[in-house]
Amino acid sequence: MTDTVQDVIASGAALVVGLVLGWAVRSAVHRRGRARRQRFFGLPDGSECVLVTHRDSASAHWSIPRHDALALLGLASVVEGCGAHPEIAPHDTGLQGFGARTEFCVGDPTAHRRLAAHLASLLPGVRVHPGDEAGADRGTFTIGGTAYRMEPGAVEYVLLARLTGGEGGRPVFLAAGQRPVTHRAAVRHLVRNQARLARKYGPDGTFCLLLKVVNSQAYGPDVVELVADVSRTATSTAPPSRRAGKGD
Repeated sequence: MTDTVQDVIASGAALVVGLVLGWAVRSAVHRRGRARRQRFFGLPDGSECVLVTHRDSASAHWSIPRHDALALLGLASVVEGCGAHPEIAPHDTGLQGFGARTEFCVGDPTAHRRLAAHLASLLPGVRVHPGDEAGADRGTFTIGGTAYRMEPGAVEYVLLARLTGGEGGRPVFLAAGQRPVTHRAAVRHLVRNQARLARKYGPDGTFCLLLKVVNSQAYGPDVVELVADVSRTATSTAPPSRRAGKGD
């Protein structure tokens, strides 16, 4: 066997070994990333979760607002990627307590019964104005004495939270906003920033973020700003009310 043939064989063997090692490294990285996502979302292989939304009050039939439907599609993709099985349930259907399985609760807390119940029990420091007879101030958040009022199409707010409680320890994710476009914006923020949120709060941590959706009339759910991490205030009993100023 000549030196040239030996060199070709050695080079080929080295290439094969390199490809195998590269594939093994990529597979290991993918498995670790998937395991981290599964832990953060509380979705191990074969587990079940529930996506809870409200009905579109403008429709005579059971339907979901367009932005809410798109938000649910984004969550369904996450669930599928984790190897879990989703169930979609309307907010006014009797559901079990929380903690036994991961729950994604998306909607307007003034119309979404289960979301309103979660806010009352898990985020007692948040107040949501139901609106007066004319509908004024409907959906305004009051957190730590500050009111966050929406300007439809210009400035709208949404709470994004990961909370735990009940039996089983599975998380509840809340996207509680003032308009459907804000729910979609919150879900996109959650999916895109999952790794960063897990690093900051821990894979089993809890948080509540106040996000602002800017100029949704022009940009839809694409321009989102973090107003504040309101975790401590939102999870504490609300102080006596005082005159609230307008949010940022």
